Amino acid sequence: MKKIIVSSLLIVTALTTHAQTIKSKLEQSFHTFMSSPSLQNGIATLVVTNTDNGQVIFEKNSLTGLPTASTLKVITAITALDLLGPDYTFKTNLYYTGDIDSLGVLHGDIVIKGSGDPTLGSDRFDNTKEHILLSKWTGAIKGAGIDSIAGRIIGDDRFFHGNDVPGGWIWTDMGNYYGAGISGLNWRENKTGINYQVGTINKPANISNTTSDISYLQLINTVTTGGKGSGDNVYAYSAPYSDKIILKGTYGIDLKKTIEISIPDPAFDLAFQLKNYLAKDSIFIENGITTGQILTESGERIAAKTKDLATHVSPKMSEIIYWFNQKSINLYGESLLKMIGFISGSKVSTAEGADYMKKYWQQKLKIPLSELDIIDGSGLSPQNNVTSAAMNSIMQYAVSRPWFPSFQKSLPIYNQMTMKSGTIGGTLGYTGYHQAQDGKRYTYTLLVYNYKGSASSMRQSMFQLLDNLK
Repeated sequence: MKKIIVSSLLIVTALTTHAQTIKSKLEQSFHTFMSSPSLQNGIATLVVTNTDNGQVIFEKNSLTGLPTASTLKVITAITALDLLGPDYTFKTNLYYTGDIDSLGVLHGDIVIKGSGDPTLGSDRFDNTKEHILLSKWTGAIKGAGIDSIAGRIIGDDRFFHGNDVPGGWIWTDMGNYYGAGISGLNWRENKTGINYQVGTINKPANISNTTSDISYLQLINTVTTGGKGSGDNVYAYSAPYSDKIILKGTYGIDLKKTIEISIPDPAFDLAFQLKNYLAKDSIFIENGITTGQILTESGERIAAKTKDLATHVSPKMSEIIYWFNQKSINLYGESLLKMIGFISGSKVSTAEGADYMKKYWQQKLKIPLSELDIIDGSGLSPQNNVTSAAMNSIMQYAVSRPWFPSFQKSLPIYNQMTMKSGTIGGTLGYTGYHQAQDGKRYTYTLLVYNYKGSASSMRQSMFQLLDNLK
């Protein structure tokens, strides 16, 4: 009996000593980190907990709210997995209104009814690719005996009240792929690509082609050819429902890259692409294309459904979360945030979704609302302010959930550590999990704001600090 007691005491002593060693190493390293000239006018927060028991090993400035950049995505992802479930799917319905006569003429409309699926038309999944869906829907229309349409194609985006961007997003982001709006009927991740033909340095760089037909939009191109090694400095300027996209900046003379920009009205674009696809099979639409939101604003209602033609089911939530975190797709986060609001209280605005997400963690983990000052679901807004204590608590909570393995798999690997990164003007952040060489597991959140110097230099300093957990 005495041997058992002695052994237990030795184990406890060893664990305590190890925690004290890690704490002292982190204290010294964090002091050195904060003493750097790059943080003379900045601030950093760090929380490290024992993943196995949740014990806080180290924390500094953990109750100070800071902009999160894309580290906010882990909170949105964990909330979606916990509230909606890892097997949750979105459904998009294709149906027609009116009647089909004996000559195969549809006296009604073809309607594509969205439910906020952010993956519709995405090339990241086998069953969501644009050509697969358009071919499937064309086949379903032909299979119903429809040879021509004496009506319209309607992209029904009313579920999220059309296309919108969160408050707090800045003008220089909104026209680019990462600043794409969120629609009730998202399509091809609400983006398209532009290829350039470079010329003489400082002279115009002409558009050679676009990756999809956007002839219904006006592109105003003022991009010039940049010097060798100057890279991609092209910015698109547009907003939801714009009919013009202004392209500014420079495209490096040695750059070989497709520039991705946002689409102002994804539901309209989908209707346009389906119209073109049907035309290949000589199925023509007499009254053109429109969207549910456009009809709503004009006071017109969509006629009652006559018959379903097809139902597309999205990938599971766990699969969506994988790409959400791996490629930091802002659109996914904003769609999930709106769904969180809808499931929680039948509200679909970004602000209401953020409010429900804050209340969810207040109830679940007693996190004060002031520690989760959330503006959006992706972290693109520089107005987000979250404490590292709150973020780390939510990350720690995820460890106990049955869907944790799929969430952990969604996190990228940086510096030989599993973590989500975040980068936005003046902000860098990392949050994740790490198992040390001695088997100890840690959950950590490190946020830095208002630093001086290059992002790459600060990133290396942050990695050196986190290396103490190895």
